[in-house]
Amino acid sequence: MHIRPYVVQDTAAITTLFHDTIHHINSRDYTPNQINAWAPPDLNIDFWVKRLSQSITYVAEQDYIVGFGNLESNGHLDCFYCHKDFQGMGVGSRLLATLEAVARSQGIQTLTTEASITARSFFEAKGFRLITPQTVERRGQSFLNFVMEKNLIDNKNDFEHSKVYQRPG
Repeated sequence: MHIRPYVVQDTAAITTLFHDTIHHINSRDYTPNQINAWAPPDLNIDFWVKRLSQSITYVAEQDYIVGFGNLESNGHLDCFYCHKDFQGMGVGSRLLATLEAVARSQGIQTLTTEASITARSFFEAKGFRLITPQTVERRGQSFLNFVMEKNLIDNKNDFEHSKVYQRPG
């Protein structure tokens, strides 16, 4: 698998991945009406080109695009999706590690995201903490998601103090 920066020519593949992942994976946690509002069949390519070009976007490729994520200048992860056939295979972990490295290199101290019900456990496993559940609306449908954040500041002293003391013997 190769992680690389997004180029405009990736947009059609990304919108297909977005649509298919939501319809096959997120459908476990959301209703058909919510899924169709979230990822309708007629996604606007121009909107996606603008959305992905105005942020730092990376794609994961393995013969074809198997994941993508984008980071806004304020540390917000706007989109973060892995291909429906590549769930649990390290795509998300590699993409997130790349985006975290980019964020650190730009002095971003905190990442934020609005994780779906489906993605919440992935982000928790990667060190994000829940800030609050929230309800958002898309095309007349209400969705539950979770505002989450991760502190990126590397502080050895905080790490040392967080270790659990175990008595010898």
